[in-house]
Amino acid sequence: MGISPEFISIGGNRNPAAADWDQDGGRLLAFGADNCIAVWEPEDENLSGVTAILSGHTDVVNAVKFFPTGSGNATVLLSGAADHSLKIWKGRKSEIGFGLVKTMSEHRSPVTRIATLPGSDVFATGASDGVVKIWKLVHDADFSTVDVELIQSISLTPRHFPLAIALAKLDESSLILAVGGTRSTIQIFVSRDTQFQLSATLAGHEGWIRALDFTKESDKEDSDLLLASASQDKYIRLWRVHQGEELPAVSSALNDPALGVLGKSLSNKAHRFASATSKYSVTFEALLLGHEDWIYTSSWRHRAGKLQLLSTSEDNSLAIWEADPSSGVWVCITRLGEISGQKGSTSATGSAGGFWIGLWSPDGDSVVSLGRTGSWRRWTYSPTQDMWTQQVAITGHVREVKGLSWSRDGAYLLTTGSDQTTRLFSEWKREQGSSWHEFSRPQIHGYDLNCIDTVNNVQFVSGADEKLLRVFDEPRGVSEMLNKLCKIEAASADRPDAANIPVLGLSNKAIQAVDENETPENDEDDDREAVDPASTVKKSTLEFDHPPFEDHLARHLLWPETEKLYGHGYEISAMAVSSDGSLVATACRASSIDHAVIRLYDTKEWLEIKPPLKAHSLTVTALQFSPNDKYLLSVGRDRQWVVWERAEDGVYALRHANPKGHTRMILGAAWTALVQPTFLTAGRDKSVKIWQINDDAVELKGSVAASAAVTAVACNREAEKSTVQFAFGTEGGELAVGIAGAEGLDKAATVALAKEVSPAKGINQIVWRPGRSEGGQQIAVASEDSSVRIFNIEG
Repeated sequence: MGISPEFISIGGNRNPAAADWDQDGGRLLAFGADNCIAVWEPEDENLSGVTAILSGHTDVVNAVKFFPTGSGNATVLLSGAADHSLKIWKGRKSEIGFGLVKTMSEHRSPVTRIATLPGSDVFATGASDGVVKIWKLVHDADFSTVDVELIQSISLTPRHFPLAIALAKLDESSLILAVGGTRSTIQIFVSRDTQFQLSATLAGHEGWIRALDFTKESDKEDSDLLLASASQDKYIRLWRVHQGEELPAVSSALNDPALGVLGKSLSNKAHRFASATSKYSVTFEALLLGHEDWIYTSSWRHRAGKLQLLSTSEDNSLAIWEADPSSGVWVCITRLGEISGQKGSTSATGSAGGFWIGLWSPDGDSVVSLGRTGSWRRWTYSPTQDMWTQQVAITGHVREVKGLSWSRDGAYLLTTGSDQTTRLFSEWKREQGSSWHEFSRPQIHGYDLNCIDTVNNVQFVSGADEKLLRVFDEPRGVSEMLNKLCKIEAASADRPDAANIPVLGLSNKAIQAVDENETPENDEDDDREAVDPASTVKKSTLEFDHPPFEDHLARHLLWPETEKLYGHGYEISAMAVSSDGSLVATACRASSIDHAVIRLYDTKEWLEIKPPLKAHSLTVTALQFSPNDKYLLSVGRDRQWVVWERAEDGVYALRHANPKGHTRMILGAAWTALVQPTFLTAGRDKSVKIWQINDDAVELKGSVAASAAVTAVACNREAEKSTVQFAFGTEGGELAVGIAGAEGLDKAATVALAKEVSPAKGINQIVWRPGRSEGGQQIAVASEDSSVRIFNIEG
């Protein structure tokens, strides 16, 4: 059997330095995702999404930067993380993915920033111990060998964390380094004989410095350098580095009447310093006003003969600035993102939590930004329309993915996890091919979500830390979109159009869609009651000819909630829906036999079937009904598995139990497709065991050894009746697929997935995709590294 990746979804880290778009031949965008680095090609016409995930760091990745190789063939990537290490990765254009070349552990605390300089082998890193280190990359012409030398360590005084670093070439003999961070001043260092010395301190900002970037003002040899500094004080300041004894002409932008009283207080003090060959001055050039909240990134780009600056802010906007040719005043010429008036009334669907990263594409005609939800947004400039239009980008969970479930026909995948969202992924089918995308965000919650299962093709149940389960129905807007884009059969018409979350609420309420000019009708007799505008949505908002963008996912594609299931006293730990969809079995976290019960609910009236099932003494970790629903299997932290059998009256009762099924806690359970009732259990004792029910006894038929604690196991229940096809995952992220014949359950053959394409952390759940009669099998995998992955199984 062969295993190959089909689709990867993972959200980006909320750190302004945690992403970079390669300006050289690769045109790849790399971003920190939990402890990993995800690689994406935004301009890929096939919309393949994340193509590789590099794992090696043991803590959150804070800084990612491409080293400017100047080569279209070789790509070098630098990454720094909270594990105090700096890693160098290398890739070739002909290969997918990167190989780890070297790890440096000279920093004593988390690495926060990396700065590189095109045309130079020098780069700088900053860490939260208040130290900036200067390095030199030693390599041959085609980067086949790569090594690193530490040139200098600069301890910032007064000590503060460097949140922004920028490097530039001052003249033939000197480099200039700007450092800003958890103080309101910017320190300028100039190199002499490879050693940097503090040469100036720029004051003026009133908050922490979040971003710094140098550029040459023009292509001329004697052009001045411009430094852009962005701060939490909501302003961007521009500084001019000028060569010579004489000061540059005072910028007329300082007399801009828009600055009002502010303009009079702006200091234009000149800071003078010298390199080995020349004298220089740094003067304040301009103040850019327009953002309403902290500014996280600012980066220069020469576009169409003009110098432009891209900035992103906590105010949910991305701005492009340009100097007015006649007055020299810097103005915002383009603003993208979410306008304040559109913000919803709850923190879930409203304020997106700001844009943390903004990047130019290599040609300057696209920009991307990353927001709080871990999703990327992309805009491309259209010269014919003279406007920026939003394009399809990638999305993903930003915390551990706890549970997943295919729809009953395998048409779409539902995922849920600790970032308090439930997401729906499916395949966008079009003439030129297909690609996977997030199509709906049915649930945005206030609690961490732990488990999910589908009742039928248009309904699912999810369990969370809030001790209850919620039932959701697919709205008509989502059903029609999936039908149009994914060729999924639409649900019946008598469904609510859409849903929203009321102010201060946790329950999604059904709302109606209205035409553009139509006003919603008030059902009440009292005309004085105003209709809540949030209770309706425009029909045009729910019409898509492409996968929805992040602003639609977070606001308009919720599913209405129809039921709540109460009864448990603690956080929901496991859940399963019966094969015929008529029953839901659930369990919660427990440390005593009173709470370690399994509760059953019927899906017609949504009432609990009493009494609850008692056998376990600690948390039940997994539940699964047999294919014909005759049995219910439960496993728990108390190391025992229990098989409950359904009687003639439909009530389940204890039939078999093994208090010592494994020597450590059992974490996974799965039924096979065999005619003779057979099930698998997976435990912390590094084994998967195969059991078979024969009349009055359960026999251990086989055991598969794993390299680490097994945290998830799943069987293909549509496999041939004479074979057991299964997959299991471990707490280290290893994934293996196995097969065994009905007569040789003790001789299971397994194939492990290559480490490069395996999850970086523990696997929480595996689910086989139903309805795969042709084109090979697929499995979906949920991992602690915040990724959702789909793999093809051949053979």
